[in-house]
Amino acid sequence: MRNTRVLISGAGIAGLAQAYWLERHGFDVTVVERAAEPRPGGQAIDVRGTALTVAERMGILADLRRLKTDMRGSSMVDGSGNELYSSTERTFSGGPLDGPDVEIMRDDLVGLLREAAGDRVEYLFDDSIAAIAQDEEGAHVTFESGVARSYDLVVGADGLHSNVRRLVFGPETDFIQHLGMYVGVYTAPNFLGLDRWQTFCMEDGVGGGVMTARGNTEVRVYVGFSSEEPLDYDYRDIEAQKRLLADRVGDVWVFPTALKYMWDAPDFHFDGMAQIHMDRWARGRVVLLGDAGYCGSPMSGQGTSMALIGAYVLAGELAAAGGDHEAGFAAYEAELRDFVAKNQALALVDRDRLEASGEDAVPDDDIARLMEVVNSLTLKDYAPAGDPANVRR
Repeated sequence: MRNTRVLISGAGIAGLAQAYWLERHGFDVTVVERAAEPRPGGQAIDVRGTALTVAERMGILADLRRLKTDMRGSSMVDGSGNELYSSTERTFSGGPLDGPDVEIMRDDLVGLLREAAGDRVEYLFDDSIAAIAQDEEGAHVTFESGVARSYDLVVGADGLHSNVRRLVFGPETDFIQHLGMYVGVYTAPNFLGLDRWQTFCMEDGVGGGVMTARGNTEVRVYVGFSSEEPLDYDYRDIEAQKRLLADRVGDVWVFPTALKYMWDAPDFHFDGMAQIHMDRWARGRVVLLGDAGYCGSPMSGQGTSMALIGAYVLAGELAAAGGDHEAGFAAYEAELRDFVAKNQALALVDRDRLEASGEDAVPDDDIARLMEVVNSLTLKDYAPAGDPANVRR
């Protein structure tokens, strides 16, 4: 097989899932991650539809279900804390409680994927790609540490603000679509005394929620604000982001109390709700995966599932093509383009529905539409490394 040395940029969900599948197909995998260790915290995320099949084929579905958030229900309140809506049948973050989907904390899923990928994957933490030069022999990478290495292929799985995308495809502004909202997420003590519950509030352009985690011992706080125009800020300056958020959130519901815990939160994450739209996901020996190439935003509810499915398909198509990156990349795009477009469209619903009205904020027809989209892709059954057929279609 050709082109077996692969560098993956990003040790998040997309990157670790890609490492798992590439290694299983016989590739030699290195993962580089800017952070000094796997990133802690993060929001509750959903594994739905076809992505559950990917998790089953990875052998992690049972653990995924074991670590699910296990909510009893959810409520919506106004800015003064008056309840507008309550349900023990569904939650705002995860949907119907009796459905097949699995809601799990991001850091729990990252831990499962890291363990599943095994010890044959090389990790380079506290480093990042500074430059990529391509020729017929490979992709020649210079890291910010000064180390230079050559690989056959590079996978950019480094998120919405992808460094690989910027280096190879151009500036972020060429591809990003702002969706009018910014949100911060972090861990705090269970200061509301919630029991396997989540409460959300939207009022006057400020919104978010509090949901329990880790057996009610803590909560994940979501707090954000509307901004029709994109903001200019340093997405690596965490303290500046905290100040920005505090300045924008007024005296709404319990957010002033929640913000007191923000300043010392070690896992604070802040970003805009945005999507990435590109005409192509590959250039030469470099390909983009997950949010780096086709971010749907948390408003789609499908970012995690698209990352898991994308990793499975990209590795499988490269293996099916015998490592021929041009054929493998083309097949990857052909397989996923329509599915990605449908999933991104889920985020482009009328945002007024996020405003509480005393009724169910997630109508049944929206749930039906979501289920239709998330189950709309039939996976190929890619053969493992060493199978002369390479892929069973």
